[in-house]
Amino acid sequence: MTIAFDPKARAETLYTGEFRPMFIGGNWVPAQSGEVLESRNPATGKLLATVPRGAAADVEAAVQAARTAFEGPWSKFKPYERQALLLKIADLFEQNWEELCLSDTLDMGMPISRTLANRRRVIGMLRFYAGQATAIHGEVIENSIPGEIVTFTRKEPVGVVGAIIPWNAPIAASIWKIGPALATGCTVVLKPSEEAPLTPLLIAKLMQQAGVPDGVVNIVTGTGAEAGAPLSLHPGVDKIVFTGSTATGQAIARAGTANLKRVSLELGGKSPMIICRDADIDRAVPVAAMAVFANSGQICIAGSRLFVAREIHDEFIRRVADFALKLRIGNGLEEQTEVGPIISSRQAGKVEGYIEVGRKEGADLVVGGERLSGPDFDGGNFIAPTVFGAVTDGMTIAREEIFGPVISALPFDTLDEVVARANATPYGLAAGVFTSNVGTAHKLTQRIKAGTVWVNMYHALDPAVPFGGMKMSGYGREGGVEHLGEYLETKAVWIQTD
Repeated sequence: MTIAFDPKARAETLYTGEFRPMFIGGNWVPAQSGEVLESRNPATGKLLATVPRGAAADVEAAVQAARTAFEGPWSKFKPYERQALLLKIADLFEQNWEELCLSDTLDMGMPISRTLANRRRVIGMLRFYAGQATAIHGEVIENSIPGEIVTFTRKEPVGVVGAIIPWNAPIAASIWKIGPALATGCTVVLKPSEEAPLTPLLIAKLMQQAGVPDGVVNIVTGTGAEAGAPLSLHPGVDKIVFTGSTATGQAIARAGTANLKRVSLELGGKSPMIICRDADIDRAVPVAAMAVFANSGQICIAGSRLFVAREIHDEFIRRVADFALKLRIGNGLEEQTEVGPIISSRQAGKVEGYIEVGRKEGADLVVGGERLSGPDFDGGNFIAPTVFGAVTDGMTIAREEIFGPVISALPFDTLDEVVARANATPYGLAAGVFTSNVGTAHKLTQRIKAGTVWVNMYHALDPAVPFGGMKMSGYGREGGVEHLGEYLETKAVWIQTD
């Protein structure tokens, strides 16, 4: 795509190392402790800004603000008014889209071409939720109780929502939490990742500019242990929604039992990509490669287990490796960059550790595997797109979520075999299938245990289509009408009329 503005020039003024306060009750405030966290560009190591190191006291203030708003002025907003507010936010997102995307690129490294390309999806989410705001309704139910008794249901907002998001897509992740809350009449305390907290603060400014009442949307920056855990445990939070690792999701689910709050979890994955022998190889190679290499593999749905029919396995892996070698790696501000940095040196070290384990366990390193250095990569956390062949199902790289640009290729012989192997994982978030046979496509989509299965494509997401996991990949759905239901309570009403 052609970029219509100069991201490098704009980047010089967007973040200059200054302090960016968090947003509680309509006010921009520091942490009560006065402590701060640094946010650095993962492509250069440069300090972008500091943010408050929020903790339990700040969470308490945010939850109280959210409760006051929920029980006060926000409860008076009619569906039409919530819809109008969401549409105004969508308009402001359109007007400020380049700045939001530039913020994501600077703070977490995603190439600017990729962040800009999410425009239709993110703004579409806001407008989808706006449409849903006026479509919430209960139903009249014919009961079998003697007498003149009317029974019906009401759909009511669940209350204060605690939302915890990861660092790999802050714009979309923020709206996936805030959008349905506003549509249903809930209020939100959002805790962004300490690795990428800056874009959610920009989003809060747009919410304030749109006229969102004080306390309806609150942003508390801080670490998971110091801010995320208190939010999960807080008795004043009616629902917690989390996207992130399975281990953290389990801890959040346990924390939710304290007051039996509603919990929705979108967690890790080790998604299979199945290339059948009748697949269109020219079409499948770039999709299979970018199912993992997009966003440097830092995507929960990455199709990192690449199952390829034995008849075409060698050719397919060779072509994926050739594709990987041609990818342009570098700073996300460069228009031509296709693969950016890993979010942090610590995360890059984890990815390197998996690559080393893959070697030691006997996998064949076909391409990549190294941390990149040199003038173009100074100060950054860059790992070359990596492909392993000769992988077996029991190897660590075939079982554990790496969250980096690493493909594990595995041959298969029959459909029954590949289904069993694809499902032999604790995860069930996503899967991909490439075949030219519609019957094969239907058989595999029915038998694979995953919340989303793509056929002859990958990574497609739409506001109207539900997304979420099975098994250890979590529960609950984001997107579609099911998403709004996650933020609503159903109340039964009985009225005797005689």
